[in-house]
Amino acid sequence: MKLLKNLSYSAIALALSATLTGCFLEGDDGVQGETGSQGPVGTPGTDGSNGTDGANGQNANAGVRLELVGRAQLNPSDPVGAAEIVQYHAATKMIYAVNSAASEPTVEMIDASTITSELLSNPLTADTLNATPFILPATANNVALAGPTSVAVKGDWMAVAAPAKDKASNGYVLFYNGLNAATPVFVKAVEVGNLPDMVTFNADGSKVVTANEGEPSGDYGIDPEGSISVITFTDGVPADTSVMVSFSSFNDKKAQLAAQGMHFPNPAGRTINGKLITTSVAQDLEPEYITIVGDMAYVTLQENNGIAMLNLSDNSLTIKGLGYKDWSQYQLDGMEDGKVSFGQYQDVYGLYMPDTIASFSWKGAGFIVTANEGDAREYFFDTLDANGEQDEDLCEAAGGQDFDEDDGCLAFTEETQARDLDYLPGSNLDTIAGGDPRKSDFTANPLGRLTVTSAMGDSDNDGVYEAIYAYGARSFTIWDSNGLAVFDSGDDFERITASIHGNAFNNNNDENIGDDRSANKGPEPEALTIGQVGDRTYAFIGLERMGGIFVYDITNPYDSKFVDYVINRDLTEDGDIIGDSGPEGMVFVSANDSPSGVPLVIIGNEISGTVAVWQVVPN
Repeated sequence: MKLLKNLSYSAIALALSATLTGCFLEGDDGVQGETGSQGPVGTPGTDGSNGTDGANGQNANAGVRLELVGRAQLNPSDPVGAAEIVQYHAATKMIYAVNSAASEPTVEMIDASTITSELLSNPLTADTLNATPFILPATANNVALAGPTSVAVKGDWMAVAAPAKDKASNGYVLFYNGLNAATPVFVKAVEVGNLPDMVTFNADGSKVVTANEGEPSGDYGIDPEGSISVITFTDGVPADTSVMVSFSSFNDKKAQLAAQGMHFPNPAGRTINGKLITTSVAQDLEPEYITIVGDMAYVTLQENNGIAMLNLSDNSLTIKGLGYKDWSQYQLDGMEDGKVSFGQYQDVYGLYMPDTIASFSWKGAGFIVTANEGDAREYFFDTLDANGEQDEDLCEAAGGQDFDEDDGCLAFTEETQARDLDYLPGSNLDTIAGGDPRKSDFTANPLGRLTVTSAMGDSDNDGVYEAIYAYGARSFTIWDSNGLAVFDSGDDFERITASIHGNAFNNNNDENIGDDRSANKGPEPEALTIGQVGDRTYAFIGLERMGGIFVYDITNPYDSKFVDYVINRDLTEDGDIIGDSGPEGMVFVSANDSPSGVPLVIIGNEISGTVAVWQVVPN
């Protein structure tokens, strides 16, 4: 493009020169003179520099590729949940992975010191890394603990987030040191907020921050506030107590937050199990994931479609709504018709609802990156008869919204299909999404089965929807420190996977049925990490449903580019999943910290129960 532009400028200059010359003609042209002799050959010039690779004219880094070099299979007989959040300890070359499938609360210690740059010969079934279960305590301060949700490591310390089994009780962070000797020793348990779902250290290790989700019980009888907890290290030791940052100051700002595109679905005003449900903003907010840039902690509020920004210097808190994605500007497959069926649709929006969040710097400014998975609220509770079986009549008497023989009494869901909503007859939405709910005519109603929220789109509350809002943006987004989007991958994930996998794209993560997730969040980007290779910064994004990994060059956030896509999963076999599926957590390892001297991306795959280690190789 640059060459064409230069040629155009050159042509204009030549034409202008000829025109000016023609203005000063003073007579006929003279006789053509004889051709002169050839001049001497000039001295050869030195090779030019292309990029930062040196002065010899070598090619600059043209991107990277991922290659599988290590893999561990955990809980092979019952793998789901055996590998979730992962961390890496550079001094001992040890991977720490949360295993929620184990019979006891467990963090797996996986020895990565044997990893080389040699590619795995049998990547779908390889089990080359040894794992040792590290058993966590079942209680903390006499509070029974559920399985761990997150792990973080920094220097000689490990922090593990552990919710309480009792929905009404706060959770804990379990602190261990001795990681440098590969022998973690329990130090203390520090109480944090309700349901700590993620824990992380800041850059210098002086603070530990948790995102406390505070989910309600199945019948909304208990609905704790979401919160953020901060634990400070003093003289290299964590404090005995945390500072819990509440969202209660936003209880009177619901309308303002909703105007920014935030989402507050709940059963407030209904009576369930004899209790009138009331829900504050603080109860409704559910912090999910954290990244820290300097003194600022950015926390995703996934179900609410927002980001909380906590200043760790004074614990002041702000919230930013993320707005919506307009699907009329992109290609969307909202049908599950067994094939690739893209279209562009008016009045159809996506709620970003990010899960994982990460951060990086460009020109001294901080930027945050989100994997826009999407998530709906749905809560069930038991209504059991004398025989211990779910009873539909008891569910109706308890005020349930619906009944399911397997899950029990539905207390609340916002999730529905587009064809179950009402639209203005003859309107655009009536054509593409409405119609008889029993119909499955994709041609007549291509978005009829699209999973949407019933809590948005009816602006005047008359029961007729003027817009529909689907879960997730099927993308990743780069935001500046003010919460403004500077880049979104648009429809890349679906278009690229459709090109590569054909009708097998938008597969589910627990069985091989192509196009099985097109009407419900598509590929579901969930896992995310960022790393630097040479002078370039890359984002690595994992698709929860497909299992594939995308790589983007985000060195300049305003000019980000797709680089690579890999997948280690057999999509042709029926039945059990073969390979890696359900990337849940990811971590980047620099070349200096890698056992092989090559940068790595470590991925915990929740569905296959595998930890996969990919090396990042410059092209």
